[in-house]
Amino acid sequence: MEPAGTLRMDEFVEGLAERFLSDEQLVLRAREGDSAALEELFLRYRQPVFRLVYRSVRNLDDAEDITQEVFIKAFERLHTFREQSRFSTWLMRIALNLCTDHARTQKRRQELVQKEAAGKLAWMTHPEPLDPDEVVHEGVIQEVFHQALQQLPEAQRQLIVMRDLEEMEYEQMAQILGCTVGGVKLRVLRARRALKAKLEPLLRAIGEIE
Repeated sequence: MEPAGTLRMDEFVEGLAERFLSDEQLVLRAREGDSAALEELFLRYRQPVFRLVYRSVRNLDDAEDITQEVFIKAFERLHTFREQSRFSTWLMRIALNLCTDHARTQKRRQELVQKEAAGKLAWMTHPEPLDPDEVVHEGVIQEVFHQALQQLPEAQRQLIVMRDLEEMEYEQMAQILGCTVGGVKLRVLRARRALKAKLEPLLRAIGEIE
């Protein structure tokens, strides 16, 4: 009789084998009800998805919730996944769509609060720049960057997150966004210009540029 909690050899071997399967093989198994395959897909992509989501929403609790929702939706919709694209690309597209939904909800809530407050909460959309004497200089620059990033439209913010923070290849971004590589490069260029326009007054306010 095996001690309680002891992993049987066949279970160990089966679990190890899952790690060497391709995403497509795991998806096929998951569609057939293999819970181990679902778990392996989750373990493979939880961190990349969370990282992408967090850099978009900038809130730990919201990022955790959205990440969970990404996998719930993905696993519910596995039957719709087509092998023309990579599973990771399909998964990231779901994540970006949920981030967009979250941004819209947050915007509506913020607009409602501002109306009710009759302008008393203007600091929510026009935050005062951080005092560089109170925090480490690098931290100030990072905070200013994220302030500017959050002021961008959701679509442009996602482009900056994918290309400049997550360092995704243009080819992968094109697959996720459903456009050409040239189209992605043009969108990224416009997003960077928009970010620069948001950054300049914030950097000027803390004396970083004249």
